[in-house]
Amino acid sequence: MLAISAVDDYKYACETASFLHPIFLDPARGDEHRKMARLVLVAVLVVLGSVACQASGYGYTYPNPTPIITGTPQPSPSPPPPATPPPSPTPTPEYPTPTSSAPATSPSVSPPTSSTPPPPSTLPPSPTATPVYPTPTPTTPAPPPASTPAPPPPATGLEVGYYDDKCPDAENIVLDAVRNTTAGVKAGLIRLFFHDCFVRGCDASVLLNKIAGKPEPEKLGIPNLSLRGFEVIDAAKKKLEEKCPGVVSCADIVAFAGRDASKLLSTYKINFNMPAGRYDGFVSLKDETLANLPPPFANLDTLTQMFANKTLSQTDMVVLSGAHSIGRSHCSSFSNRLQPSANDNSNTSMDATFAGKLTQDCTAGSDPMVPQDYKTVDMLDSQYYRNVIDRKVLFTSDAALMTSLQTKSLVQEYTKWLIGDLKWYKHFGDAMVKMGNIEVKDSTKGEIRKMCGLVN
Repeated sequence: MLAISAVDDYKYACETASFLHPIFLDPARGDEHRKMARLVLVAVLVVLGSVACQASGYGYTYPNPTPIITGTPQPSPSPPPPATPPPSPTPTPEYPTPTSSAPATSPSVSPPTSSTPPPPSTLPPSPTATPVYPTPTPTTPAPPPASTPAPPPPATGLEVGYYDDKCPDAENIVLDAVRNTTAGVKAGLIRLFFHDCFVRGCDASVLLNKIAGKPEPEKLGIPNLSLRGFEVIDAAKKKLEEKCPGVVSCADIVAFAGRDASKLLSTYKINFNMPAGRYDGFVSLKDETLANLPPPFANLDTLTQMFANKTLSQTDMVVLSGAHSIGRSHCSSFSNRLQPSANDNSNTSMDATFAGKLTQDCTAGSDPMVPQDYKTVDMLDSQYYRNVIDRKVLFTSDAALMTSLQTKSLVQEYTKWLIGDLKWYKHFGDAMVKMGNIEVKDSTKGEIRKMCGLVN
C-alpha cells in the first residue's frame, strides 16, 4: 500500500507541475503570481517527490516486515519448500528434529525435514546442497575365508621348505638323481625309505657300510639284502656336498627320494610335500632288522602291532601296503602260497590260475624275481587293492588285508573307480609324511654326514 500511495502522489506532483508550467511562462501575469506559483511548486515537489522516489527503489532496499503469527503458522519464505510436502505440524518442540523414517522419494538425496517451522524470532538456516547421511556403525571386518586347512606341522620340528634358505636347490638335485633311474630302482627307493624309518627311525642308518671291528650294519640284515637305490642316494649327496657342503642330511635325501619316486611312478597323481630337517644317526645294527621290519608272511594282527610300534595306525598300514603295486619280489618270499591247501580261507588263498602262472615263472631260474602287480607293472596306483580282492597278490601280508571288516572295507573303498583312486593317492602321500616322522634325530643325537655310508 505504501508503494501504491507514493506512486499516486508522484503522479499528482507531476500533474501539478504540468498545470503550473503555463503560469511560469505567461508574461501577462504579474511577478506576484509567479512567485506564489514557484513557492507552491517547490513545496509540493519537496514533500511528495522525495517520498515517491524512495518508495520506487532508488538506492536502498528494506526488509520485508516480519509477519505476526496468529492461529495457523504461515510457511516461511526462506528456505524453499522441499520436493515432497512436509508432514503435518506437531506441537512445537524447542529444536526441530529429523523424521525417523526415510522420505518417500529419493532418500539418498533429500535431507531430513523438520516437523515444525523454525521459531519466528530468528531467520531459518540456509539449506545445504549436500544432504547429511547417518554415520554408519563401524563393524569389525570379517576374517578372510579360510582356505582348505593345512595339516598341522610335524611334532618332530620338521618343516616343508627346510632347505629353501640353506641350500635352495637341494630338493631339485635329489629329484634329478631319482628321475634318471629305472622304474625298478624308483620302486626300490620307496622301499629304502620304509626300511630306514622302521629301524631306529628315519636317520639314514640303513645306508651305513660295514666297518672292520664294528657290529654289522642294517644293510646286511636279511630283509635288507634285496634293497636297491643306494647309488642314487650317493650321487645326490655328492652333488649336494659340492653345492652346499655339510648342509643336507642323508636322512632327508632318503625321504626326498622316496617322495620323488612316488611322484614319478604315479605320473604325479601322488604329489605331496615332504618336511625336512632330519639328522643322520650314528648307529646301525643288523640284528635290529628282523624285529622291526614286517615280514611278507605276517598276519593282520602282527602287521597292525608292528605299525603301531612305529606310531602308525592300521589305516596307515593298509595305505602303505599299496606300494606293492610296484616293484618285484623274489619267489622265495611267497613260495609257500603257490600250493594252496584245503584249509586256506577263501579270502586269503591265491587265485589258482594266478598261482599256476607264478609257478611257471618261478621255475625259470634260481629264486628269480617276478612283478608284484602283473597288470600295471611300472605304475604306482590303486590296482593293488583290486588284486587283493581278486586274490592275485604275492604275500600272505597282502592277503591278510581281507581278514577283518575294517581293513576289508578300506580295500574295497580304494577300488572304487576314480573316487577310490584319488582318495588313495592323497592318503598315500599323507602316510609317507607320517612315516617320515618316526624317531627323527635332532642335532643333539645326530649329525650331517659328509658321506652317506660313513659317520663323520
